[in-house]
Amino acid sequence: MNEIINSAERKVSAYIHIPFCEHICYYCDFNKVFLEGQPVDEYVEMLLEEMRIMTEKYPVADLETLYVGGGTPTSLSANQLDRLLAGAREILPFKEGKEFTVEANPGDLTREKLQVMKNYGVNRLSMGVQTFDNKLLKKIGRKHTAEDVYQTMSFLEAENFNNVSIDLIYALPGQTLEGYRQTLEQALALDLPHYSLYSLILENKTMFMNWVRQGRLELPDQETETRMFEETIEAMEKHGRHQYEISNFGLTGHESQHNLMYWNNDHYFGFGAGASGYLGNNRYRNKGPIQHYLRPLRQGELTVLEKEELSKKNQIEEEMFLGLRKKMGISKKHFQTRYQCSIESLYSTVLIELENEGLLVNADERIYLTPKGIFLGNNVFERFLLGDEI
Repeated sequence: MNEIINSAERKVSAYIHIPFCEHICYYCDFNKVFLEGQPVDEYVEMLLEEMRIMTEKYPVADLETLYVGGGTPTSLSANQLDRLLAGAREILPFKEGKEFTVEANPGDLTREKLQVMKNYGVNRLSMGVQTFDNKLLKKIGRKHTAEDVYQTMSFLEAENFNNVSIDLIYALPGQTLEGYRQTLEQALALDLPHYSLYSLILENKTMFMNWVRQGRLELPDQETETRMFEETIEAMEKHGRHQYEISNFGLTGHESQHNLMYWNNDHYFGFGAGASGYLGNNRYRNKGPIQHYLRPLRQGELTVLEKEELSKKNQIEEEMFLGLRKKMGISKKHFQTRYQCSIESLYSTVLIELENEGLLVNADERIYLTPKGIFLGNNVFERFLLGDEI
């Protein structure tokens, strides 16, 4: 029997993973492989097969957002991209005009690939710029240069494609506060509607983590990293890009709906090798290695590696951790409707303590973090872990 996802309770989106890269960045821990010699055409076909099986098993009336990430989606040829997007639009219930994002690398985009995206309703691009310092780009394993960024932006402007977001990373090895200010200035000079800014996180199984363990990599100290974050917020607000989530800034009306889907703890399909999804009460993750992903799908079977059923307690904890990342915080009414209980009934003591510490505001309709609370986010989130009472 097919399990119907209740869209009235939670909206549903879809993430599509393209794991191929023409080079591997030193800090990246996403599921990725070198493009050369990979069965890319078959991967695209099996991705579409997974979409067919999953949407039959979990029917939804309409998807809220579509997001194609990686890896490097623009490492696909124009023909492969066409096959993927044509198939996805045919299989997935997605209305024209809703947010449809594709990740792209500076220098990778061609007129032909952009035209393919436009043909199938892609209306937003997310670009991994990371920094405008060419020496730092080389140091972190990126192959593009600042000049490639400017050329790509000029090309997109000429093509009248303006809904572009860029990712920047701060607290990079050898990065100074002055150098980061320069990158911020150059990024804002592009006058884009959206920016995502993340501090460097050292992940296991990355080149960077290995180098840190060997004492070969020096990172900015905590004080410098904190100052970089403070100056990010100041610069973004000054240029009219409001902070709507800890790491995301945008003009009003240009907030990433796909990002907000995660922070709103809504449901999403995860299609592709190593992709994660959240449907019903279950979070799941697909097999990562390409052949392990393809093998079951060739037989018409799903390729799920692990599945976790979330208890009500788990769901509420995630709601708090994720929702408090948003500047607006969590709506009390929405929480009550979703979980049939009030935030105060579960967290009355925690709310009083956090308010007294100046980390949280408990307003009539919502709870949200103060600027100080945002800086200490992880410390605040762990206070919302529940005991066994639910």
